[in-house]
Amino acid sequence: MSDLSVPAALLQPLADRPVASTAATARTRETAEAFEASFVSQMLKPMFEGLSTDGPFGGGEAESTWRGFLVDAMAKQTVKAGGIGLADRVMAEMLKMQEQPA
Repeated sequence: MSDLSVPAALLQPLADRPVASTAATARTRETAEAFEASFVSQMLKPMFEGLSTDGPFGGGEAESTWRGFLVDAMAKQTVKAGGIGLADRVMAEMLKMQEQPA
């Protein structure tokens, strides 16, 4: 059985960790949030697959065409509002990997 426990250092809030470069950290955070938004988007897509676009207020073919953009926007907004916590974990791992000697 594998050990799935997370080291205590990774659970420490990111604001409390020493950081070498603010610009590099901002880029890392942006990348981690983009990854989380992509993940959330993939999780939301099945919710909308079964919805029909017909009826008096349906958008028809155009609605189904643009639905992916709506789902992506919803995922980005979810991350902007705090997300599901994935970006923090991804960022911690990215920073940890950057500390390793090449």
